[in-house]
Amino acid sequence: MIFGIAKIPAFTALAPLVLLGGCQAALSEASRPAEAAPAVEAAMDIEYLEIVTRDVEGTCATLSAVHSVSFGAPEPGFGNARMALLGTGGRLGVRAPLSESEGAPLVRPYLRVADIEAAIASAEASGADVAMRATEIAGHGKFAIYFQGGIQHGVWEVPAGSGTE
Repeated sequence: MIFGIAKIPAFTALAPLVLLGGCQAALSEASRPAEAAPAVEAAMDIEYLEIVTRDVEGTCATLSAVHSVSFGAPEPGFGNARMALLGTGGRLGVRAPLSESEGAPLVRPYLRVADIEAAIASAEASGADVAMRATEIAGHGKFAIYFQGGIQHGVWEVPAGSGTE
């Protein structure tokens, strides 16, 4: 009898673990959210990624070392940004602030759009504040800037026939 009683506490201690282990699959399946139908997503491409910093040379040197890219000479049409190519065909520019009111540091992505006027109208209709209307940079297309949620966003329309529109 003593031998039989000794087995009961051992089984009693293991029973919750066995029961929990058996329920684990059911619990994890039940706790998973229902899978949503796949959404159709449009692709977004970065045409220009702008980094505004007071340390242009240091930023370019670090990005060059980390990503094995090289930056060109300052380009006046881009606020004297030094440019490197992105793998998507876009560019990354690093420049100093153009004024004290612009602020730094700042990272501003410019996403490629087919129609910049329609994009800005959509941004405004969604509650964004337009900071800069469509502005052309000869040979590179048009850009615009809007603010939404404390973030600066850019849109970029590439010139027709450039192969990236």
